[in-house]
This record gives sequence, structure tokens and C-alpha cells, in this order.
Amino acid sequence: MNVAVAVITAFVAALAITGLSGFVLIPWLRQFQFGLPVSYADKKLYGKGNVPTAGGVMLALGTVSAVLITVLTDKLMGGDIAASGSLVPQEMYTKLWSGVITALAFGFIGFIDDYFKIATNGNSGLTMKQKSLLLILTATAYLTSLYMGMQGAPFMFVPFIGNVETGFFYWIFGIVFIYCAVDCADVTDGIDGLSSGISVTAAVSLGVIAALKGFFGFSAAAAALAGACVGFLMWNKNPAKINSGKTGSLFLGGMTVALAYALNSPLILLLACVSYFIEGLSVAAQIVYFKATGGKLLLKTAPLHRHMEICGKSHKKISLTLTVINILGGASAVAVMYYGGYILR
Repeated sequence: MNVAVAVITAFVAALAITGLSGFVLIPWLRQFQFGLPVSYADKKLYGKGNVPTAGGVMLALGTVSAVLITVLTDKLMGGDIAASGSLVPQEMYTKLWSGVITALAFGFIGFIDDYFKIATNGNSGLTMKQKSLLLILTATAYLTSLYMGMQGAPFMFVPFIGNVETGFFYWIFGIVFIYCAVDCADVTDGIDGLSSGISVTAAVSLGVIAALKGFFGFSAAAAALAGACVGFLMWNKNPAKINSGKTGSLFLGGMTVALAYALNSPLILLLACVSYFIEGLSVAAQIVYFKATGGKLLLKTAPLHRHMEICGKSHKKISLTLTVINILGGASAVAVMYYGGYILR
């Protein structure tokens, strides 16, 4: 299959599957009252009633289905897009499929959290310890699969430096970085269209980098993620008919992490997902400042999008602002990788 056709197929398939699944999933979730209580402020300002959550199932369904459709169709036509760009096909297969499985695992952790919150009428989901343990175990399993795929010689690409052997640091850095990246994606969720909008721009930038390197299987996976996010936005625009919940935010975090690791350059997420990290850092800064000053607040509340909301910014303006910031970060990521020696010219 032509590479451009494959990427377009992945995007369109994910868009269609995610968008159409809303006609089935949303009524089903409403029937079983799979939603959280909505605050008076949300009802007053945004016209919301109880909105079904765990819409991340739509994102996962659309993304994974589109990847499978694209890879299998290409295989039937005599191609092997999943292994493109590498002399070691097995390593590419491992990166693609372990990445998809890991993203699904993160999404399942989010689904458990969503379920417990709904079962207790919003009073409690997973505890911080429970959630952290599950995230760390999932990250460790993912890193193990990559470690085996690299024959026990892990490395990462650092722009303007080159490939760096990481040794034992591979595990320490990987667990901490993956945990923080996925958690930052998680705290970004909460405003209609915000998490999905940012993820579209992140997927596009990571997909472009993959294409420039010749890793077209990962470009197709990135296109599938972008298409699923656009399909979900059809249902999540203000006022939202469904929310992604922790299911969606953790799945999106997992997919962006998987794409960055597939490119052997996880650090590029700091630019490609800059709005995620800004949101996460706003929470950390709030906590540190609160403790350092004996109870004073740096922001009215955290994360940043909630602070902006309290300051009177509309959901649309908040989403647009952080999405534009991420577009700039994504463009910077492509430029840094291109001029930093990642792309062989």
C-alpha cells in the first residue's frame, strides 16, 4: 500500500469508527447512568446535565481498530508498513504492538477509576497509592518489552548529541518519565475538547517526525490517534455529550508515550506534549508554593486550566490557548529533531 494512502486510511478509519461509535456508546452509557454528578456551576455556566463518562473507550476503540485495519490491509497487499524504516523488523513490531497494548492498559486503569467513582457517586475512585502502583507496574512491563526488543542494550536519541546508551538509567528514567508524562496527560482532562485537542497536535508532530525518519508504521499509528481524537471531539465539544474520563486521558497519555519511545526519543514529548507538562507542572508548583509559604496559593487552583476557568476564561478560549501552545511545541519538536541530527539527510 502506498505510504500516503496508509496514513490517510488510518486517520479516516479512526475518525469514522470513533465518531460512529458515539451513536451506540453514549445512549448505552446514559441508560446505565454511567456518569458523574455535575456541579451547579457547570449547569449554570455551560448548560450541562449529567454527562456520561469513560468516553475514552471510543478513543481506544477508534485508534486500535484503525491501526489494525491499516497494518493488516497493507500486509494483505504485500507490504509491511509496521517494519518500515528499520533493518530489524522484530524490534519495530515490538515497539508498535507493545505500545498499543500499554496504552490500552493505561486506559483500563483509568476505566477502573471511572467505574469506582461512578459506583460511589463521585466520592472515591482509585487512591493515589493504588493508581501509582498500577501505573508503575504498567510502565515497567512496557520498558521490559522494549528492553528485550533492543537485545538488552537500551539507548535513546538526544537531539544535537545523538544516540546515548542509557544502561541501568534506562529503568530509572523510564519509570519516572512515563509515570509523569501519563499523569500530566491525566490532569489536563477536565475541559471540553482540551485533552483531545492537544493530543491531535501532539500526534501530528510525532507522526511527521516518524515519516521523516521513514517509520511509516508509527506515522500511521499517530494518524489513527489524531483521527480518533477528531472523531471524539464531534461529541465532546461544548456542551459535551460525553466526557473521556480517566479512561481517555490515561489512554491518550499512553499512546503519546508509546509513539515517542517508538522514535527512540522520549524526551521529545517535552515539546510535542508541552501543554500536558505545563498543566502537570502547574499542579507541582502549586503544592510546592503552598508548603513553602505556609498555606499561600500560587494559582487560584490547579491545574492551570481550572485557574483560567475561575479567572473567567471560557472553555473554548482555554482549549484554544493550550492547543495553540501545543501546536508551537509540536512544530518546535519537528525542527529540533530535524536539525538535531535525527533525520539522516
